[in-house]
Amino acid sequence: MDSAPEGVDPNVPNVARMYDYYLDGKDNFAVDRAAAEQILETFPHTKEGARANRAYLRRAVRHLVESGVRQIVDLGAGLPTQGNTHEIAPEARVVYVDNDPVVCAHGRALLARTDDVDVLQADVRETDALLDKLGGLVDFDRPVAFLMLAILHFIPDDFAYDLVAKVRKVSVPGSRLVISHAVDATPDTTPQAIEIYRRATAALSLRTRQEILRFFDGYELEAPGLTYPNGWRPDDPDAPGNGITFGYVGVGRKPDNA
Repeated sequence: MDSAPEGVDPNVPNVARMYDYYLDGKDNFAVDRAAAEQILETFPHTKEGARANRAYLRRAVRHLVESGVRQIVDLGAGLPTQGNTHEIAPEARVVYVDNDPVVCAHGRALLARTDDVDVLQADVRETDALLDKLGGLVDFDRPVAFLMLAILHFIPDDFAYDLVAKVRKVSVPGSRLVISHAVDATPDTTPQAIEIYRRATAALSLRTRQEILRFFDGYELEAPGLTYPNGWRPDDPDAPGNGITFGYVGVGRKPDNA
């Protein structure tokens, strides 16, 4: 990426563009690459974790489609890359949501001729306004799957739990909550990562497994429950690395009696 769109500061690392760099994408600035390399020095498996998260997205979205869900809202969608949600679920209504104008501009350019897909620029921390806008794009009288992959650990507690609670409230039974969330796996070096992200567009709010499990209050966790990314319904259960934990993932279903 050579130049920044109007209103975008190319001197501040951006978490979406850093993630793009971890996935070997090209939509990032020098400042994003520098910050990402600092993270990689401390956490050399970050790229592997990003790929595991992306692979989990693909498997989870396939599961949603097989379960009959035909509306998907991808919160904090990030920059378009290979295996986007609408490509995995072409039969579904997909709405990508991000607060980054670069992400939204790229998304709209990519999806200019794609039917039944929208890109919405919105801040998930302003949940009431977000849900109001989504009301014109999806039918909340039918099941909706909300993807929250690698986003909740960039949102402080008050906003994060409020977001999930309000999403659950507007969702009908059969709706899904799909989460991936990083954990504090290396307490000795985590403060360095927190400081790097603090200087970026979003600070880290790492949580314990139990704190992540709280997000699924009011949902029924689908098998295999809250687990590591590569361990969630792997295509090859015997593949090397399926036991590596970069964080936790899970898919919850709003029960019929809720």
